[in-house]
Amino acid sequence: MMNKLCFTLMTALTLMSCNQRENPLLTESTAPFGAPEFSQIKSTDYLPAFEEGFKQQKAEFDNIADNTEKPTFANTIDALEASGKLLNKVSGIFYNVNETDADEIMKETEKKVSTMATEHNAYMTMNNKLFLRIKKLYDNKTNLGLTREQEMVLDKYYRRFVRGGALLNEEQKKQLVEIDKELSLATIQFGDNSLAETNAFTLLVDNKEDLSGLPDDVLTAARERAEAAGKKGWLFTLQKPSWEPFLKYADNRELRKQMYLAYTHRGDNNNTNDNKAVIKKILDLRLQKAKLFGYNNFAEYQLEDKMAKTPQAAYDMLIEIWKPALAKAKEERADLQKLMNESGVEGKLEAWDWWYYAEKLRQLRYALDEAHLKPYFSLENVRKGVFMVANKLYGISFKPLRVAGNVTKDTEIKESVPDVYHPEVSCFEVLDSNGKHLALYYTDYFPRSTKRAGAWMNNIYDAAHVGDIDQDPMIVNVCNFTPPTSDTPSLLNIDEARTLFHEFGHATHGFLTKCKYPSVSGTSVARDFVELPSQIMEHWAVEPEVMKQYAVHYKTGETIPDSLIAKMQAASSFNTGFETTELVAASLLDLEFHMQGDYSQFEANAFEKSVADKLGLIPEIAFRYRGTYFNHIFSGGYAAGYYSYLWAEVLDADGFEAFKESGNVLNEEIGRRFRTNILEMGGSEEPMELYRRFRGTEPNPEALLKGRGLK
Repeated sequence: MMNKLCFTLMTALTLMSCNQRENPLLTESTAPFGAPEFSQIKSTDYLPAFEEGFKQQKAEFDNIADNTEKPTFANTIDALEASGKLLNKVSGIFYNVNETDADEIMKETEKKVSTMATEHNAYMTMNNKLFLRIKKLYDNKTNLGLTREQEMVLDKYYRRFVRGGALLNEEQKKQLVEIDKELSLATIQFGDNSLAETNAFTLLVDNKEDLSGLPDDVLTAARERAEAAGKKGWLFTLQKPSWEPFLKYADNRELRKQMYLAYTHRGDNNNTNDNKAVIKKILDLRLQKAKLFGYNNFAEYQLEDKMAKTPQAAYDMLIEIWKPALAKAKEERADLQKLMNESGVEGKLEAWDWWYYAEKLRQLRYALDEAHLKPYFSLENVRKGVFMVANKLYGISFKPLRVAGNVTKDTEIKESVPDVYHPEVSCFEVLDSNGKHLALYYTDYFPRSTKRAGAWMNNIYDAAHVGDIDQDPMIVNVCNFTPPTSDTPSLLNIDEARTLFHEFGHATHGFLTKCKYPSVSGTSVARDFVELPSQIMEHWAVEPEVMKQYAVHYKTGETIPDSLIAKMQAASSFNTGFETTELVAASLLDLEFHMQGDYSQFEANAFEKSVADKLGLIPEIAFRYRGTYFNHIFSGGYAAGYYSYLWAEVLDADGFEAFKESGNVLNEEIGRRFRTNILEMGGSEEPMELYRRFRGTEPNPEALLKGRGLK
């Protein structure tokens, strides 16, 4: 009996030992290139990995601060840049997956980690011994023999510590930590509410007659969407590939109105996901933070180290664009009103009519039907096109390692290649002209209920070559494009094709960096400079010479005909009054939100209306993003910075002129110059310095107005 009991206990212990698994986030990856082993990671692995990562980096901070040797760049800044290896790894993986495929465990982890991260950042920036080491270097930087990159890194650390509270008194430091904790949680809540609101609305139509005007591919996607939801009929959602064609093509005016109002009232429905009170809380907390540092408002605090430097400079630039854009939008409104009334619809043009009649007018004026264009822009061909452009300009190539097929089907699986976090994700190796490995590049293109709206680029791992770290970048592009159906591949509209090129431009900034320090590598640049590589890339998407090399009919293999290209060019400035007005309006709204010095009487909708009235925004056009779903500024990194898209457009429009002036938009010499002076340099020098080196002069804003057909 005793022997049997011992045997049973030993067996149980052995089984327990066998069932114990190591947290894959706490071990070195065995995948090629050290890539994340996504399929091995469980949602419950993240929190303990974060806890260990914070613990390890705190110990590294202590070692640097307690070093009795005289501060040097190597034993202080290099050491800081090399610290947090585990934390950076866990953060890169977690925040990428959390934006695309979060479950409830990850959402709760995010909230816990946000508080931990605030305390962790304060632990570093409010460590007086550590700050004094940095300050001694900063005060003596001209005598240290630093490279320009090292100077920029040192400047960045000094600013980070000052903005982190190093010069505040003890009471103010406590206030700052509490403000940052509340801010972090509030921005998470805003994003969660926005996602919930987007997913909450569906429009199920069971009478096909109510869907007249919609193209066959849109109807097929809606029918398959309904089938996937276990419903009969046609299902439409607030995902862009669903709502946008509905507003463009649906003849049923009442249904267009229903879809438009649902889209523009996200976060403004007086329910549990309402964001109006969250906006007020975020703005008030940001103002408190700015005032701790002696600024009048958050916009002043935010723009001090950007290219614009002041809110007024950004505001003035926007107003210069606003005036001609609004004037053109009013002309467009008159044309659409006339068309609507001539077509037999009485009354006034409404906001939910604009997309519909603009599409009708475009077809009338230019005989350009989007349905005739899309077959030439299959996602696969557009991606081939952007790879071709990158190869011509920068000499790089892309080796497919794992390619996702028709959404969840036909996925090519290889055991010897990097893992992916979802079956729809593809992975490529980026190679330089000499065959040298540069980076891993992941793409994730289609909407999911777990994925936030929009399109973006993330660094899964930053480039870092300091201390014992020798890490090449791993970059991901995430989008929400029109997915394939059962009988057609993913066919993109022109806006989607440009978006693919745009996000790829961000990716090139990430994987072509030659910076040694992660603080300035890749996209770690001023916010109003970061959009230059992405926006300049958009130009190639619609250049005739380039389209002839990638825009091929998915069925026939026919290259896009010259007649279609001519129509595209003729219509290139069509509706740009509308497009520019809604964009500039949102940029001005963002600045107005953050230029206030008191929010005691603030109410989001009333404030938004006052801004619209002040600008003279016509009621047929809404802000591109109303406050209640303006994720860029309330749950992203663009607070008081949405103007950056237009600021950078001054640069990208002027920069692309260099290629046009040469007579060859794929000019290799100019492409290499852009790579060398912009993409490889990251934030290692002042942005305008880099731009002048590439272009030979400062940018001319006339190119923007010309490009948008406003001059």
